[in-house]
Amino acid sequence: MKAILIPVKTFAASKKRLAAHYSPEARTALAEALCWDFFSVVAQVRLAERIYVASQEPLALEWAHTRGWHTILETEQLSESTSVDAASRLCEQQGVTALLRLPMDMPTVTADDIDAILAAAEEAPSAVIVPSRDGTGTNALLRSLPSLFPSHFGPASFRKHLAEAERCGAHVRVVRNERIALDIDEPDDLSALAPIIRADSAVAGWMAQYFQ
Repeated sequence: MKAILIPVKTFAASKKRLAAHYSPEARTALAEALCWDFFSVVAQVRLAERIYVASQEPLALEWAHTRGWHTILETEQLSESTSVDAASRLCEQQGVTALLRLPMDMPTVTADDIDAILAAAEEAPSAVIVPSRDGTGTNALLRSLPSLFPSHFGPASFRKHLAEAERCGAHVRVVRNERIALDIDEPDDLSALAPIIRADSAVAGWMAQYFQ
């Protein structure tokens, strides 16, 4: 069974690397807009048999529940890797054999992009990795089985995930996709997004109000 896992920080605790440029209210609003748009895209994905959202954020859990997705209410959020690994073990216990972890802050990704990653899944042990724009991070990670190796999201995570996959003898496919690679963490990411954002998106509305 193929599934998607979306870990969501509380909106108020998101986008801290933008703190020097945007107020807490603006950053909270950005996280909310990114999540809304991303959920709308994921709802169009065809190849995922289940979608899980792991979060403490009430709005994200409400939106997931409304769409009929599976929700995992976290009691604490120590780190993204900790959240993803705990949720991945749960998904595996529920029969998921291939799990695609996706962040919610990819404003240009399409359902076809996500389906292409799911279609690339192979028999266990295997992994599909999509690196970040600078090539050092991990923006999408599909593992078969879900708990195949530990997560290392953060600095140099792409290299770390490749090393983990090698250690456990997994077959690895590296897929490069510019829409998945563009996530929103730094002011430069917003600048890259500005000329290509969908005009009808919630993030476009946020940029019209806040983008500097």
